[in-house]
Amino acid sequence: MTVKTDNLSANYGNKKVLKNINIDFEKNKITAIIGPSGCGKSTFLKTLNRTLEEYGGKADGDIYLNNVNIMDIPIQELRNKIGMVFQTPVVFPFSIYKNMTYAPIYYGEKNKEKLREIAVKYLKKAGLYEEVKGDLSMQASKLSGGQQQRLVIARCLTVNPEVILLDEPCSALDIKNTANIEKLLLDIKKEYTIIIVTHNLAQAKRIADYVIYMEDGAIIETGTPDEIFNSPVDSRTKEYIMYMKN
Repeated sequence: MTVKTDNLSANYGNKKVLKNINIDFEKNKITAIIGPSGCGKSTFLKTLNRTLEEYGGKADGDIYLNNVNIMDIPIQELRNKIGMVFQTPVVFPFSIYKNMTYAPIYYGEKNKEKLREIAVKYLKKAGLYEEVKGDLSMQASKLSGGQQQRLVIARCLTVNPEVILLDEPCSALDIKNTANIEKLLLDIKKEYTIIIVTHNLAQAKRIADYVIYMEDGAIIETGTPDEIFNSPVDSRTKEYIMYMKN
């Protein structure tokens, strides 16, 4: 297992948002987290690389990355190992190339040839290079929304994470760009462990190896897409899926 939680809870002040989460995430698999709005899905993601603390939240219990408690990993190293992509792509206010080399430079890479290799490698991995290779000096903000999201994922990969967290990465994208993101995730899962929050049940069916259903801050049920969508055990899972289909 790459990531494991043990009796994980989380709160914002007096409001408890996560309740006793125990789950293992398998290496090189895509796990989709589904559930009603406000059930704790995004908060759960934020606990996994300690982003929650920056939003004023507090987690209790334990989270392990490769059997090491994440509290024993320096925060910058943890964010290297567990990257996060948000719903709205956050491109840095400079060129595509500088977006792609920002993190490698920050972590000490100075060789210009090596930096270009890194930029090209991960733009290609994100299926974006052929679209932008003619002008890597272009401001990243001029890219389309779908291109920006792929750039953000490519930028995340430049520091060689083990785990990628994605919070509704396609919610604002059209069908074509959603398909591009899904293809990218399926292509890279052999190298990374991917955990994605999505309201799009069809997307979870298409790309996930495992699905987690959450409700009211707790994990209600886990299983393969076939198990969750076609033969859920818990009535709450079944009711949610039926509601979303109607």
